[in-house]
Amino acid sequence: MSRKGIHDQVTVVGMGCTKFTEHWDKSVDDLMIEAAYEALHDAGIELKDVEAAWIGTMDSGYAGTTLSSALKSDYIPITRVENMCATGSEAFRNASYAVASGAYDVALVVGVEKLKDSGYSGLVMNASPGDGTAPNITAPASFSLLAPAYFHRYGLDAKQGKEVLSRIAWKNHANGALNPKAQYQKEMSMETIMNSPLIAAPLGVLDCSGVADGAAAAVIVRTEDSKKYREDPMYVKALSIAAGPGEGMLTKEFDFTSIRENVKAAEEAYKQAGIKNPRKEIDMAEVHDCFTPTELVIYEDLGFSERGEGWKDVQNGRFDLTGDLPVNPDGGLKSFGHPIGASGLRMLYEMYLQFQGKAEKRQIGDPKIGLTHNLGGYPWQCVSFISIVGKELS
Repeated sequence: MSRKGIHDQVTVVGMGCTKFTEHWDKSVDDLMIEAAYEALHDAGIELKDVEAAWIGTMDSGYAGTTLSSALKSDYIPITRVENMCATGSEAFRNASYAVASGAYDVALVVGVEKLKDSGYSGLVMNASPGDGTAPNITAPASFSLLAPAYFHRYGLDAKQGKEVLSRIAWKNHANGALNPKAQYQKEMSMETIMNSPLIAAPLGVLDCSGVADGAAAAVIVRTEDSKKYREDPMYVKALSIAAGPGEGMLTKEFDFTSIRENVKAAEEAYKQAGIKNPRKEIDMAEVHDCFTPTELVIYEDLGFSERGEGWKDVQNGRFDLTGDLPVNPDGGLKSFGHPIGASGLRMLYEMYLQFQGKAEKRQIGDPKIGLTHNLGGYPWQCVSFISIVGKELS
């Protein structure tokens, strides 16, 4: 059953984003302040105009006071949310529904993560309490299982499969090299990527996203109020999140070539936005390329490619910056970096810049509809988020 959604009911009128990198010289507060005030300035408002705020962070602060103490806000309601790698997107979703409901006229959303100072490497993390039957496996190892499963099902040998994965990383590094806020601003050759040290075979270190610090922010208002702030707002067409029942490893149907939560979240988002053919109707996308095989599977789960054809679309350049459907034009997690609480908002920031023609060297023309996607957890048990945003009312 499709949820009603809030198609075109709210808009983004201001956004900000720090550079994603190893910010040894900046605190969590510094990053939030930078992103929040860039968004407020972009919207032409002051902090006193904000009626409520949401802060998304996995482990860089607790409670709404994480944001209120940094911004010195005047006792407004602030909610802290966490939903694994979809944390920033979840904060955005909650704020959007609050504004659409009429509870608030102006909401601020901030996503932040300071991973480097925490010692979090991306390889290990604290496990959730359980009954002891869950596999003890790192994130790279869990997502590495997608690669051989995909190669086997669709007839790719190991060398050919590795070339496909490496081309995904090559594309994202090429895009990130054009982005002054990306963590890695250097193109990588296919040879370098293919021969990078193994982390979890067949994944090398250059098949894995970066571990970074950063923050991003957005100002949200109702559509009827948006022109008070700017003539070119970003319209929210759909917001969907699917939390899986954790049955992937228990069912015969699960074969590591598709992530069911992606499929469900996409189906719901397309219903809300009225998208019938995502391959033709989506002009650009930012997807959760935590690892290169994840991006490959996402293409097919989201309907950008037919089943078993995603690898061919990669090789044909369909998802390149100059392709029919550019994916991760800002460099993605792979090149832009992945401070967990900020990544979802960073993706929306790229949509916002592209719609306004402000993406500079990576501008992809005149896009009208964009999609962002986050995934948090494991291939067999995760949350998956999709937003569809647009340049115009529809």
